[in-house]
Amino acid sequence: MPPRRRTTRRSRKPPNEAARLTNVLIDSGFNRRQIAQILGRNSAIVSHFYTRGPGAGGAYVEALRAVVQEVQAGGPRDLDSLKALAGRYVTRRRTKSGRPARVRTPDAVQITHDEEWTSGIARAGKQHISSGASRLAPVLEAAAQQDGAIGFTVRASKGRFLYDSGNEDDSPGVHRNTVQRPDGTEERSYGNGRNGFDAAVWHERVTQHGGDVAAAITHWLVETGRLAEGAKLTNLELRAWKRNR
Repeated sequence: MPPRRRTTRRSRKPPNEAARLTNVLIDSGFNRRQIAQILGRNSAIVSHFYTRGPGAGGAYVEALRAVVQEVQAGGPRDLDSLKALAGRYVTRRRTKSGRPARVRTPDAVQITHDEEWTSGIARAGKQHISSGASRLAPVLEAAAQQDGAIGFTVRASKGRFLYDSGNEDDSPGVHRNTVQRPDGTEERSYGNGRNGFDAAVWHERVTQHGGDVAAAITHWLVETGRLAEGAKLTNLELRAWKRNR
């Protein structure tokens, strides 16, 4: 009878530093969702501390360490105080070349405005643009009601813009921002001057395009010779503000 192979219990790898510090906070009464709030991130980031490699969460170690020290020293335990503390230490993850890593954001529409509506902003990624980006319309509508102004930034394939970068005929004004992206796209901003574009006029344009802000802006870019016909926007930011009279 052949000898039985001896099996040795594989020792569990110790958690990386971010996971270890997270465990300390969990033992102190916090849950993962609260720890994510303290870091200003979603709970998936905290889960990555345990499921990714030994360097996972390295950008959050200093923040976690500061929070652990604060809690163990008997300091404030409310999330707002701890989030303010952690915010001093959270650093951007870096690529192998040492550059700050690109921040991943959902391909979604974001809308913000202040309480009395003196300004507003809305963003849409490729997915929402392709489905109409109609949810950007409320920001434009509010600006039109306030006799406000708008400006916008578009992103499209670099080769689809018909003017050279920074050409005054393309985007006149003091702030002619043109941002080239590593993925071959380019951002260009329009209406950045103090007076911007008349929101009421643009509200009418969008109405003519069935409430599709992206379609109205794309049509204007093509119509004015700025963008090649058939070009597609990949990102769109709409800014609106109340004019000073």
